[in-house]
Amino acid sequence: MQEFNLYFGLGIDHILTWSALDHILFVSALCLRYRYADWRKVAIMVTAFTIGHSLTLALSVFGLIRVPVAWIEFLIPLTIAGTALNNLLAKPGQETRKLPIIYFFALFFGMIHGMAYANLLLDLEGTEQLPGHLLAFNLGIEVAQLVVVAVVLTLSFIFVDRLKLAQIWWLRVISVLILLFSIKLAVERIPELYTHTQTAITK
Repeated sequence: MQEFNLYFGLGIDHILTWSALDHILFVSALCLRYRYADWRKVAIMVTAFTIGHSLTLALSVFGLIRVPVAWIEFLIPLTIAGTALNNLLAKPGQETRKLPIIYFFALFFGMIHGMAYANLLLDLEGTEQLPGHLLAFNLGIEVAQLVVVAVVLTLSFIFVDRLKLAQIWWLRVISVLILLFSIKLAVERIPELYTHTQTAITK
């Protein structure tokens, strides 16, 4: 139980820290268009993200797929930018389909984020007792993601429902800020540049 708590806590810390701002921004961008009344849609979307990152997390830690860290770190801000851009192109009442494109964004981009989680887990311990640690780590990540979702929905409630800010402006203003920040991150993480920076830091 002690080891479960340890890896569960590591999963939470991997999301709810300043160094995990990119993951927080991605989950926030996914949830911005929703409100508390849309909790079923949010549940489906979070499930899609979970399926995506759980799949690549498992495949990566068991050595079935390998992607260079520099490329993963570069792709993550691109997933944030893509989600924010999709928010900016969305129109009120547009999502009448049962499976809006944002769900597929969550699934596919979750797969990219899962590979980043895998690198952290392998750095910690290698492959010993991996299945149990993987489960605990993944559950910790999910709990932390739900905290981020709850915060975003609460802020949406305050600004849209209480302060009567038009939902489309709430969605677009925050999405623009997220988009600009994600582009900045992507530029900083261009693989060649990122590799040289990481090498310089470790020297």
